[in-house]
Amino acid sequence: MYLTSILNLLPELNQAFLETMLMVGLGLIVALIIGLPIGILLYVTEQGLFLENRFVKSTLGVVVNLIRSIPFIILLVFLLPFTKWLVDTTTGPLAASVSLSVAAIPFYARIVESAAREIDRGVIEAAIATGASPWLIIKDIVYPEAKPGFISGLTITAISLVGYSAMAGTVGGGGIGDLAIRYGYYRYDDMVMFTTVIVLIVLVQFIQYFGDFIAKSVNKR
Repeated sequence: MYLTSILNLLPELNQAFLETMLMVGLGLIVALIIGLPIGILLYVTEQGLFLENRFVKSTLGVVVNLIRSIPFIILLVFLLPFTKWLVDTTTGPLAASVSLSVAAIPFYARIVESAAREIDRGVIEAAIATGASPWLIIKDIVYPEAKPGFISGLTITAISLVGYSAMAGTVGGGGIGDLAIRYGYYRYDDMVMFTTVIVLIVLVQFIQYFGDFIAKSVNKR
């Protein structure tokens, strides 16, 4: 009976899984493209570092904190007009990925900043003493030294986005969360709820294992 129900659910489960992957994937790509430079900029403009700039540091810090202080479900609704303007719809995984991306950028930027702070400042001071330019210091010292931390941070961001994508299901964002709410909550279908929870657990475990593996592979220290 249970096996039959699972087999009947498979087409919708597969679609929901792909929608979740699409949302999380797009959110991660945007976080990497925008969040990584913002995180590095937050770090290098700190007091005592080679691009120290109190105005840039403070302004960026305030913007990052403002976005991070908004609960995701409220951010999701707040960004609906912007989402409509950007992708011409407010439902579906593409629309949900807009809010996920906005939430992921400051989240990942703070993780990048924290990872960069683990770098021994003596190494950076030695590079400055040799006359290295800011770009060379970022490219040849900051990025390689903090790369394992950046990858671990991306893993944490991915797992957070999986959780956020489930919330997106409450406003028709699609994905596994949407499936769980439509069947598990509104129709009291415990089988669907149980199955979606298992899928989410397995997905998170895989992301964590894969992220840890990559981080260890690139760690040369």
